[in-house]
Amino acid sequence: MYSVKEAFYTLQGEGGQAGRASVFCRFTGCNLWSGREQDRQTARCTFCDTDFIGTDGQNGGRFQQADALADYLAALWPSDSSGAKRYVVFTGGEPLLQLDAALIAAMHARNFEIAVETNGTLAAPPGIDWICVSPKGNNPIVQNRGDELKLVYPQAGVDPSDFLTMDFDHFYLQPMDLSYATIASDRHPMKDAVEYCMANPQWRLSLQTHKIAGID
Repeated sequence: MYSVKEAFYTLQGEGGQAGRASVFCRFTGCNLWSGREQDRQTARCTFCDTDFIGTDGQNGGRFQQADALADYLAALWPSDSSGAKRYVVFTGGEPLLQLDAALIAAMHARNFEIAVETNGTLAAPPGIDWICVSPKGNNPIVQNRGDELKLVYPQAGVDPSDFLTMDFDHFYLQPMDLSYATIASDRHPMKDAVEYCMANPQWRLSLQTHKIAGID
Protein backbone atom coordinates (compact mmCIF):
# COMPACT_ATOMS: atom_id res chain seq x y z
CA MET A 1 0.00 0.00 0.00
CA TYR A 2 1.29 3.43 -0.99
CA SER A 3 -0.29 6.62 0.40
CA VAL A 4 0.22 9.71 -1.74
CA LYS A 5 -0.60 13.21 -0.54
CA GLU A 6 -0.27 14.76 -3.99
CA ALA A 7 1.25 14.16 -7.41
CA PHE A 8 1.72 16.62 -10.24
CA TYR A 9 3.85 17.62 -13.23
CA THR A 10 6.06 20.65 -12.66
CA LEU A 11 9.65 21.91 -12.77
CA GLN A 12 12.09 20.86 -10.10
CA GLY A 13 12.65 23.96 -8.02
CA GLU A 14 15.75 23.28 -5.93
CA GLY A 15 19.27 21.90 -5.93
CA GLY A 16 21.25 20.33 -8.71
CA GLN A 17 18.24 19.46 -10.90
CA ALA A 18 16.55 22.88 -10.63
CA GLY A 19 14.54 23.76 -13.73
CA ARG A 20 14.11 20.17 -14.91
CA ALA A 21 10.65 18.96 -15.91
CA SER A 22 9.52 16.46 -13.31
CA VAL A 23 6.63 14.43 -11.99
CA PHE A 24 6.47 15.04 -8.25
CA CYS A 25 5.05 12.37 -5.95
CA ARG A 26 4.64 13.49 -2.36
CA PHE A 27 4.09 10.61 0.03
CA THR A 28 2.18 11.03 3.28
CA GLY A 29 3.90 10.69 6.63
CA CYS A 30 7.25 11.56 8.17
CA ASN A 31 9.42 10.08 10.90
CA LEU A 32 10.48 13.50 12.28
CA TRP A 33 7.11 15.25 12.68
CA SER A 34 3.47 14.22 12.76
CA GLY A 35 2.52 17.09 10.45
CA ARG A 36 0.18 18.54 13.08
CA GLU A 37 0.83 22.09 14.27
CA GLN A 38 0.21 21.15 17.89
CA ASP A 39 3.21 18.81 17.69
CA ARG A 40 5.61 21.17 15.91
CA GLN A 41 7.56 22.42 18.93
CA THR A 42 8.26 18.91 20.21
CA ALA A 43 9.05 17.44 16.79
CA ARG A 44 12.48 16.24 15.70
CA CYS A 45 12.12 18.70 12.78
CA THR A 46 10.42 21.99 13.66
CA PHE A 47 10.58 24.10 10.49
CA CYS A 48 8.89 22.00 7.79
CA ASP A 49 6.71 24.06 5.43
CA THR A 50 4.93 21.12 3.77
CA ASP A 51 1.51 19.54 4.24
CA PHE A 52 1.97 15.78 4.07
CA ILE A 53 -1.06 14.59 6.03
CA GLY A 54 -3.69 12.46 4.29
CA THR A 55 -4.33 11.80 0.62
CA ASP A 56 -6.54 14.78 -0.18
CA GLY A 57 -4.06 16.80 -2.26
CA GLN A 58 -3.88 17.17 -6.03
CA ASN A 59 -4.01 13.67 -7.56
CA GLY A 60 -3.60 12.14 -4.11
CA GLY A 61 -4.75 8.64 -3.29
CA ARG A 62 -3.92 5.16 -2.03
CA PHE A 63 -2.47 2.48 -4.27
CA GLN A 64 -2.33 -1.21 -3.46
CA GLN A 65 0.37 -2.17 -5.96
CA ALA A 66 3.54 -0.56 -7.30
CA ASP A 67 2.41 -0.99 -10.91
CA ALA A 68 -0.82 0.88 -10.22
CA LEU A 69 1.04 3.87 -8.76
CA ALA A 70 3.66 3.76 -11.51
CA ASP A 71 0.95 3.85 -14.20
CA TYR A 72 -0.74 6.72 -12.40
CA LEU A 73 2.46 8.77 -12.23
CA ALA A 74 3.49 7.95 -15.80
CA ALA A 75 0.16 9.35 -17.02
CA LEU A 76 1.12 12.75 -15.59
CA TRP A 77 4.11 13.02 -17.95
CA PRO A 78 3.23 14.85 -21.22
CA SER A 79 2.65 12.49 -24.12
CA ASP A 80 4.35 14.78 -26.66
CA SER A 81 7.64 15.22 -24.78
CA SER A 82 9.76 14.56 -27.90
CA GLY A 83 12.02 11.96 -26.36
CA ALA A 84 12.96 13.91 -23.22
CA LYS A 85 14.11 11.67 -20.39
CA ARG A 86 11.24 11.04 -18.00
CA TYR A 87 11.96 12.13 -14.43
CA VAL A 88 10.08 11.48 -11.20
CA VAL A 89 10.86 12.96 -7.78
CA PHE A 90 9.67 11.14 -4.67
CA THR A 91 9.38 13.46 -1.69
CA GLY A 92 7.33 13.89 1.47
CA GLY A 93 7.19 13.99 4.41
CA GLU A 94 9.78 11.27 4.35
CA PRO A 95 9.57 9.27 1.10
CA LEU A 96 11.84 6.43 2.23
CA LEU A 97 9.08 5.28 4.56
CA GLN A 98 7.29 4.07 1.40
CA LEU A 99 9.61 4.07 -1.64
CA ASP A 100 10.68 0.46 -2.13
CA ALA A 101 12.29 -1.88 -4.64
CA ALA A 102 8.98 -2.75 -6.30
CA LEU A 103 8.13 0.88 -7.05
CA ILE A 104 11.66 1.67 -8.19
CA ALA A 105 11.52 -1.24 -10.64
CA ALA A 106 8.07 -0.21 -11.85
CA MET A 107 9.17 3.37 -12.57
CA HIS A 108 12.32 2.20 -14.34
CA ALA A 109 10.17 -0.13 -16.45
CA ARG A 110 8.28 2.98 -17.58
CA ASN A 111 11.54 4.69 -18.56
CA PHE A 112 11.69 7.11 -15.64
CA GLU A 113 14.82 8.37 -13.99
CA ILE A 114 14.14 8.32 -10.25
CA ALA A 115 15.05 10.96 -7.68
CA VAL A 116 14.36 11.08 -3.98
CA GLU A 117 14.47 13.97 -1.52
CA THR A 118 15.00 12.53 1.96
CA ASN A 119 15.96 13.71 5.42
CA GLY A 120 18.68 11.04 5.41
CA THR A 121 17.63 9.25 8.59
CA LEU A 122 16.69 6.09 6.66
CA ALA A 123 18.78 4.08 4.21
CA ALA A 124 17.79 4.39 0.55
CA PRO A 125 17.03 1.18 -1.35
CA PRO A 126 19.22 0.37 -4.37
CA GLY A 127 18.38 1.67 -7.83
CA ILE A 128 17.58 5.33 -7.15
CA ASP A 129 19.23 7.50 -9.80
CA TRP A 130 19.50 10.79 -7.88
CA ILE A 131 19.64 10.96 -4.09
CA CYS A 132 19.21 14.32 -2.38
CA VAL A 133 19.64 14.34 1.39
CA SER A 134 18.37 17.36 3.32
CA PRO A 135 19.47 17.04 6.98
CA LYS A 136 17.04 18.21 9.63
CA GLY A 137 18.54 19.41 12.89
CA ASN A 138 20.90 17.05 14.67
CA ASN A 139 19.05 13.90 13.69
CA PRO A 140 21.60 11.21 12.80
CA ILE A 141 22.27 10.73 9.08
CA VAL A 142 22.10 7.11 7.92
CA GLN A 143 22.12 7.85 4.18
CA ASN A 144 25.53 9.52 4.16
CA ARG A 145 26.23 9.24 0.45
CA GLY A 146 24.42 10.37 -2.68
CA ASP A 147 24.33 13.00 -5.40
CA GLU A 148 23.60 16.10 -3.37
CA LEU A 149 23.37 17.20 0.23
CA LYS A 150 21.05 20.19 0.51
CA LEU A 151 21.15 21.90 3.90
CA VAL A 152 18.47 24.39 4.90
CA TYR A 153 20.39 27.25 6.53
CA PRO A 154 20.73 28.38 9.21
CA GLN A 155 19.57 25.69 11.63
CA ALA A 156 20.22 26.12 15.34
CA GLY A 157 23.14 23.99 16.46
CA VAL A 158 23.93 22.73 12.95
CA ASP A 159 27.35 23.46 11.41
CA PRO A 160 27.55 22.88 7.62
CA SER A 161 31.18 21.82 7.91
CA ASP A 162 30.11 18.70 9.81
CA PHE A 163 28.67 17.26 6.59
CA LEU A 164 31.65 17.72 4.30
CA THR A 165 33.18 14.36 5.18
CA MET A 166 30.11 12.61 3.74
CA ASP A 167 30.19 11.13 0.25
CA PHE A 168 28.13 13.54 -1.85
CA ASP A 169 28.94 14.98 -5.26
CA HIS A 170 27.41 18.39 -4.50
CA PHE A 171 26.80 20.43 -1.36
CA TYR A 172 24.03 23.05 -1.41
CA LEU A 173 23.04 25.64 1.16
CA GLN A 174 19.41 26.77 0.92
CA PRO A 175 18.17 29.80 2.87
CA MET A 176 15.54 29.05 5.49
CA ASP A 177 11.97 30.24 4.82
CA LEU A 178 11.56 32.60 7.77
CA SER A 179 7.83 32.02 8.06
CA TYR A 180 8.63 28.57 9.47
CA ALA A 181 11.97 29.34 11.12
CA THR A 182 12.79 28.74 14.77
CA ILE A 183 15.78 31.05 14.67
CA ALA A 184 16.43 34.51 16.07
CA SER A 185 14.43 37.28 14.40
CA ASP A 186 17.57 39.29 13.62
CA ARG A 187 18.95 36.62 11.31
CA HIS A 188 18.76 37.06 7.53
CA PRO A 189 18.93 33.59 5.95
CA MET A 190 19.53 34.73 2.38
CA LYS A 191 22.36 37.07 3.34
CA ASP A 192 23.82 34.50 5.74
CA ALA A 193 23.71 31.71 3.14
CA VAL A 194 25.32 33.88 0.46
CA GLU A 195 28.09 34.92 2.82
CA TYR A 196 28.70 31.36 3.95
CA CYS A 197 28.97 30.05 0.37
CA MET A 198 31.38 32.81 -0.56
CA ALA A 199 33.55 32.08 2.46
CA ASN A 200 33.26 28.30 1.99
CA PRO A 201 33.26 27.61 -1.77
CA GLN A 202 32.68 23.88 -1.29
CA TRP A 203 29.04 24.94 -0.91
CA ARG A 204 26.73 26.21 -3.64
CA LEU A 205 23.66 28.37 -3.10
CA SER A 206 20.29 26.71 -3.74
CA LEU A 207 17.16 28.84 -4.10
CA GLN A 208 13.52 27.76 -4.15
CA THR A 209 13.12 28.78 -7.78
CA HIS A 210 9.59 27.34 -7.99
CA LYS A 211 8.47 29.96 -5.47
CA ILE A 212 10.28 32.69 -7.37
CA ALA A 213 8.62 31.52 -10.61
CA GLY A 214 5.22 31.14 -8.98
CA ILE A 215 4.77 27.44 -9.78
CA ASP A 216 4.02 24.38 -7.65
